[in-house]
Amino acid sequence: MLKGRTWWTLQATGWLFLAYLIYAQLIPVFDYQLGVEMGTQESAEQVTDVGVAYWKGFAFGDLVAYAPLLLAGLIGHLLRRRWGHVALAAAFGITVYWPIVSLAAVHSARKAEGWMLGSLIEYWIVLPVITLWGLWGLWVLLTEE
Repeated sequence: MLKGRTWWTLQATGWLFLAYLIYAQLIPVFDYQLGVEMGTQESAEQVTDVGVAYWKGFAFGDLVAYAPLLLAGLIGHLLRRRWGHVALAAAFGITVYWPIVSLAAVHSARKAEGWMLGSLIEYWIVLPVITLWGLWGLWVLLTEE
């Protein structure tokens, strides 16, 4: 199992990301408009009703699958349990996957009628960082002794 600085870095960044996930994705599951007001979700005026449905779908998936898996993985990893290691690796797999899908969707929709996100720079900064963090986490978990 991991030891030292890498173990603590994995734990610290994992808990920080879980907090970000709760703020950015899980709150809007229950009140999407609040997410728009907080700046973590896009309004229908910017992305159309279909875009809102897409973002709501991702948020719901995060609520029922991703966040519980990440939480279980972090707790199990903290307790140094094998199941925690497996759950955390699965969560990191999702962490790699969803930002790539989101970037591809945002890029593909950029010329769609009614789609008006304006600058995509935030997406092109935040989502690759999340993907790289997920890849790093997977690499750490899969290469530990």
